[in-house]
Amino acid sequence: MNKSSCPRVSFDFTGRFLPPVYIIVFIVGLVANGWGLKSLLQKWKKLGNINVFVFNLGLADILYLLTVPFLVVYYFMKSKWIFGDAFCKITRFCFNLNLYGSIGFLTCISVYRYLAIVHPMRVMGRITVTHSVIISVMVWLLVSVQSLPDMFYTKRYSKPYRNNTEKCFDTTDNIYVESYLKYTLGWTLTGFCIPFLITLGCYGHVIVVLCRTNTTDKVLKQRSLKLLFILILLFSVCYIPYHAFKNFNLMARVLTSQGLCPEWSNGVYIAHQISRGLACLNSALNPLVYLHGHEDIPAQLRQLLQQVRPRFSRSGPTNSSSVPMAQIADGGLTQD
Repeated sequence: MNKSSCPRVSFDFTGRFLPPVYIIVFIVGLVANGWGLKSLLQKWKKLGNINVFVFNLGLADILYLLTVPFLVVYYFMKSKWIFGDAFCKITRFCFNLNLYGSIGFLTCISVYRYLAIVHPMRVMGRITVTHSVIISVMVWLLVSVQSLPDMFYTKRYSKPYRNNTEKCFDTTDNIYVESYLKYTLGWTLTGFCIPFLITLGCYGHVIVVLCRTNTTDKVLKQRSLKLLFILILLFSVCYIPYHAFKNFNLMARVLTSQGLCPEWSNGVYIAHQISRGLACLNSALNPLVYLHGHEDIPAQLRQLLQQVRPRFSRSGPTNSSSVPMAQIADGGLTQD
């Protein structure tokens, strides 16, 4: 099949879909992560081994969220990048740092939880906050090394490009797409697949141990199952679709550059753009780890709700219909 018969790719879909997603993620993510980091800093002296990773998870989210307004402006201007080549690369680098940093820190949390539950006597007193800090630094360095080659690929098109707009590619230009596909396949293996398998193995073993041991604390079981659910949610919604459709989309571009024309290219392109929106959603979903891992935050939520509820009761009707709503709200914020 030649290029002349290729179906038209819906490039306009990106400009319609991503800006609303970015705006929602920016507002929710900034508020949730800001509050979570503030709560952790207030209890800095009591910061546990796992909470060191939670703190770094929040830093990775904030770093990326600060670049989101520039992306919103970019798409509102119909994909015209006005902030220069260097900042285009920095923006894309921050996204990768957040994405793979989040995966790395979630993997560390999973390994620590596994050691604490499956091998408690072996690790008791042997893992300190210092160890967690050193591991966190290593995660940042590893993710930076993995993401650094991406910055050497062309991210902007200096010549007129589709209606004289200057793009800021999330991958690279078509000229280098074949080389970029090889790089991103290796990146997917080391940055996503291996950490995902480690996380899956850790929590698979944890669940088996918890189910076989009748003496295990019920609260511990409940907390472990909740964290497992959060991780499944994050990987299923944010990480798996992004890596799958990113690579499929690059494959379609490679085939097109070789004179072929896959009929599924348009569908894969749209799916890839949706997965990009879902991937950035991790910055708004990661604070769920705060709610699970930091015992004071659910209590603060209840206290805040108790302070706000009388104000609504005074300003609104005082009949009995308002009582069930308050009870439901309290029930939804039960501390685990």
